[in-house]
Amino acid sequence: MDRKLLDILACPRCKGTLILAPDKKALHCNRCQLAYPVRDNIPILLIEEAKPLEPRKK
Repeated sequence: MDRKLLDILACPRCKGTLILAPDKKALHCNRCQLAYPVRDNIPILLIEEAKPLEPRKK
């Protein structure tokens, strides 16, 4: 995903920063704990499409 695009995108729920997942298949919002899917290199920023982030394993 283009870095410039990632810099201007924001979480549609809280307007927080989105981080590209390591597998590049989702954008994560750590504030809302949601993952927005990325399909064919296009971020799907619909709250209805977001899935809860899984808790980090320690």
